[in-house]
Amino acid sequence: MNSATLGLFAGILLALAGIVGGFGGFLFALVLGCVGLAVGAHRDGTIDLGALLRGRGRG
Repeated sequence: MNSATLGLFAGILLALAGIVGGFGGFLFALVLGCVGLAVGAHRDGTIDLGALLRGRGRG
């Protein structure tokens, strides 16, 4: 599945969430989509969530 098809699928799902759940449902679906994107990118090795969540050491 290429990026355009995946983007189209995500857009359709967000539109359905907005129609069914209103603006609150749309925002909830958008937040869950961002979390899923971050976890997927971490599993692919694109980003390192451990470094982001660990933060900077003091001292």
